[in-house]
Amino acid sequence: MKKGDDVTPTAKVFFQEVREIYAETAVRLELMGPEESQDVIPVSSYKLRELAYEVLLDTREGDVGTQVKVETDAIFLTMDIEALALALNVVEKRGGFSRSARNLKQLKKSLTGQARYVELLHPLLSEGEAERVMIQAGARRWR
Repeated sequence: MKKGDDVTPTAKVFFQEVREIYAETAVRLELMGPEESQDVIPVSSYKLRELAYEVLLDTREGDVGTQVKVETDAIFLTMDIEALALALNVVEKRGGFSRSARNLKQLKKSLTGQARYVELLHPLLSEGEAERVMIQAGARRWR
């Protein structure tokens, strides 16, 4: 493999970059985390009560994505962050951020763009409104 070839960052690098890029956002939005796991794929999660933002790295595809989740005793909802932003008219069209994580530079760019979406959506989801807003937006129900 030649220098400059695309190499998807490892889970260790992914977790380090998520911590760095989300540090100020987490403090500003009063999110707890990150909670990191590698059961199937590397996942870094930030939470506020029943609301969670889960950043996932697909090392096989070289992609990174963010899911918004709401979990209570009665319901479990999930939705891709960009789909949620579109449904709530926070953004006008798809493609507002990258999903590529084929190398460190692309990973950082993608994480930065997705963190910006968390910042845009959070005011609509906080204050106990997450379940109502996500149902209205068409989030997938799991229970």
